[in-house]
Amino acid sequence: MALQINATNPEHPALLLELPWHLPLEEWPEEYLVPLPRGISRHVVRYARAGDEVIAVKELAQRPALREYELLRDLDRIGIPAVDPLAVVTGRTDPAGEQLESVLVTRHLGGSMPYRSMFETTLRPATMHRLMDALAVLLVRLHLAGFAWGDCSLSNTLFRRDAGAYAAYLVDAETGDLHPELSVGQREYDLDLARVNISGELLDLEASGALHPSVDPIEFGTEICARYQKLWQELTRTSVYPAGKYHYIERRIRRLNDLGFDVAEMQIEHASNGDTVTFVPKVVDAGHHQRQLLRLTGLDAEENQARRLLNDLESWMATQDDYAPGDPPPGSRLRSGGGDHHGARPEVLAHRWVREVFRPTVRSVPPELRGPMDAAEIYHELLEHRWYLSERAQQDIGLDTAVEDYIRSILPRTRTTLRPADD
Repeated sequence: MALQINATNPEHPALLLELPWHLPLEEWPEEYLVPLPRGISRHVVRYARAGDEVIAVKELAQRPALREYELLRDLDRIGIPAVDPLAVVTGRTDPAGEQLESVLVTRHLGGSMPYRSMFETTLRPATMHRLMDALAVLLVRLHLAGFAWGDCSLSNTLFRRDAGAYAAYLVDAETGDLHPELSVGQREYDLDLARVNISGELLDLEASGALHPSVDPIEFGTEICARYQKLWQELTRTSVYPAGKYHYIERRIRRLNDLGFDVAEMQIEHASNGDTVTFVPKVVDAGHHQRQLLRLTGLDAEENQARRLLNDLESWMATQDDYAPGDPPPGSRLRSGGGDHHGARPEVLAHRWVREVFRPTVRSVPPELRGPMDAAEIYHELLEHRWYLSERAQQDIGLDTAVEDYIRSILPRTRTTLRPADD
């Protein structure tokens, strides 16, 4: 059988032909390889260079190689975080004519690390919790898409940190299956495997001295189950909101925030009976919202204030007249930091919110009642008051009403409390 390269891009076969396919992967010369950290794998894996790209090459039998290649392509089509499949190389033979195993070629995920490389520096427990959250997000997204992983583990995952966000990416899809929908039993089987695998991997790290002494491997393995269940329930609970009643959307965002997740994307589908909202979560590092708000609007705020203001900004953008039903909401582009909204960059839309909403609202508060509060804190307080009044009324009372009530009933009392004794 002659050497055959099945590739996703016409350019890849020409680049890949330059690699020494006549040699077993373990024997590839250093001149072809890229020295990047590798995780534990049941197969031989090497990083190599093909033109300007760094690729990961995994050696395995032909049937599983072709199957995994197609599964990764399916995951790419439905937008699941996974490594990008480039090609499958079959029909390999050595100089003596002996058959060699096929290989699966994927694009190296830039900025990603296998978990063992990350633990070489003995990660703090807080960072470990965020990595487990990222893995829980990945598993939920896979299950929502109908993908049963069959071998969820730290070893089969790459972790990436980008602008404060943590994301987990599926690396090994060999044991997976894609279905129209997963049963409860299929999901629970995946989750139980994840618990056992993760606890075992952390016990191995503990034995090598690479685990923080305060971390209990068994508890961490169990933690992903609890995080998964809470996140699954919050994301799969279907709610239809009356058109324009974004107070209810804000309530869902708050529940995700309370679980420790931010909103990476928010999609709103308009229908005659109301709006259906879908959220995609992500895990963020400390200070992420502060940096994001400063970059988008120029507003400098504390972390909790920044998160609150970003949530309001996203909800406001979803209500604009130029938002077409069925389109991804501008907020999803805002959160991901890319894309345009009918030609407008996220920064342009954010500054429009500052000009049309934030500044007029802050200026409506009399200077003599503001006390030591800066603009971001005033707006944050107004949003909190709106939330309180809306919860009490069980409907969105609107920002203007909240501002009037805050000025009339809250600020005079607060100003008296904050006034120095010698005033």
